[in-house]
Amino acid sequence: MAVTPKLVQSADKLKESAVDIKDSAAKTEISTARIEGSADRRTELAADRTVFAAERTYAAWVRTGLMAIASGVGAKALLTGVLPQWLILATGSVLILFSAFCFGAAVWRNLYDAAPPVPSAKRLHPGLLIVVNGFLVLVAIAALVGILFDRVSP
Repeated sequence: MAVTPKLVQSADKLKESAVDIKDSAAKTEISTARIEGSADRRTELAADRTVFAAERTYAAWVRTGLMAIASGVGAKALLTGVLPQWLILATGSVLILFSAFCFGAAVWRNLYDAAPPVPSAKRLHPGLLIVVNGFLVLVAIAALVGILFDRVSP
């Protein structure tokens, strides 16, 4: 059987096409790996941002609690002689109890928030959060005792 030049030309084109398809498949595989790596990195960065947002939220709760303690003690100091003693005690007590709530909420929000995918950023150690905020709650209780039992005559 005789091979015609058209058949040889067609076979050559098929071989070239097969090589092109093979090259294209290799490039697609490399591109897919890059995209997957990029998506993994974006997920990791999003997890890091979540950790940092949780730390900012923790700091906001602690800051609010510290301001509530200062306001409770300040209410006692500034309002003595201006308002009735029972109202001063009630106001200071509510502010200081709110501060204790803020310290507890800070730990709770940081420890029991939804866990992000594995971040590369390190989180604050839970024991550290509990110790520091436990101390702040004790300070709030001491301030409350100071307000309630420090009888200053109006």
